Amino acid sequence: MLTDDTVPAAPLLPAQATGDTSAAVAARAAMVARLEASGELAPGPVREALLALPRQILMPQAYVRRSAPDEIPPCWDLLDFSRPAEREELLERLHSGDSVSIQHDGEPILGRVPGPRRGGVMTAMSSTMSLTADLLQQLDLRRGQRVLDVGTGAGVTASVACFVCGDAGVVTLDIDPHVTAAARERLSALGYRPATVTGDGTTGWAASGPYNRIFVSFAVRHVPHALVEQLAPGGRALMTLGTSSPSWPGLAVIERRHDGRVEAELRAVEFGHRVGAGFDRLFLSAAFRSTITTADGLTQRSRLAPPEDSARGLWLALDHLYPGLVRDFGAEDLTLGAPKCRSWMRVRPAGHGRWDVTTSGPRDIWAEIQDVAGRWRAAGQPDVFRIRFDTDGIQRATSPSGALTWQLSPGETGDAR
Repeated sequence: MLTDDTVPAAPLLPAQATGDTSAAVAARAAMVARLEASGELAPGPVREALLALPRQILMPQAYVRRSAPDEIPPCWDLLDFSRPAEREELLERLHSGDSVSIQHDGEPILGRVPGPRRGGVMTAMSSTMSLTADLLQQLDLRRGQRVLDVGTGAGVTASVACFVCGDAGVVTLDIDPHVTAAARERLSALGYRPATVTGDGTTGWAASGPYNRIFVSFAVRHVPHALVEQLAPGGRALMTLGTSSPSWPGLAVIERRHDGRVEAELRAVEFGHRVGAGFDRLFLSAAFRSTITTADGLTQRSRLAPPEDSARGLWLALDHLYPGLVRDFGAEDLTLGAPKCRSWMRVRPAGHGRWDVTTSGPRDIWAEIQDVAGRWRAAGQPDVFRIRFDTDGIQRATSPSGALTWQLSPGETGDAR
């Protein structure tokens, strides 16, 4: 088994891969250049993989939304690369850097007829490229490593792992057999044949372990014990850890030392993967957002400034200590709502060093924020927390000083795309 100090050989895309076009090559190069210019991608094997791997082979069909974000029912078109009239728009979508939807309402992915779809939801996708590139670089993939890719989706992460590490040691796992079948066929079209299996991602795939690297592409409430057990000495696992709210994700970084000890930390980050199927997803509807923006509530004048967006450790702690809140990042002022109880809060500047805080509902969200802010400052304003695995199976996130801590939810953590 290779160690983390092994220098990888320069990988090559297998000669079997076909179907690339000059337009696709140019679109990939432009996507990579944008990621480099924004500082989200650095020279190295991940860059080389993204530059070489034809995304239209992994995603020969993809959905483009034709309705407004809040329009009901939503409308999409399934574009197909084999149709010349749709090729330019599909290539633009695949290389935009945004997430790409590839499955509607759990449908079979292979053999679909392109065209419009109405209603329902998207159930499988490829994540935004900035998030994927950043996490793959943090994963530190190297030639010869054994990799478990949990949540196959479009197969982008699996293809990068095959490109860098070699496909013999790669396992990609998804709960949806339609996703698995499509990924198997499309990875094979690239010349890669990793183990492509169907199962619950939170239980991993022990048959091919232990793994040097584990990558989870959906959010979990706590670190799945099975994945920790399948991590090899010197190994690393990355996963988004969060709640039902999409607003303040955390990145769990788990490492098994060469002596077998497991060390883990939770980093407050700006972006993370979407929640898994076991979550009760929270969102602010258009009607609720309008209410928060225009309705009257209890207004108080405050000299306490609202926390900065950059105080990510504070917001992460708030999400766990006072769960159920969702932020409207599109609002001009600080705006939060609790969809389940219809509580809300908005904060607007009212002159130098003063703010008008308007609240409504059974929860006093402003008081909750100030409570967490005080505890976070007393703990040293951390943005990184240690994850502690207790002998009773409880997991806790704790600040370096130990002054700020919370229990990670042991609730269900279903798989997702």
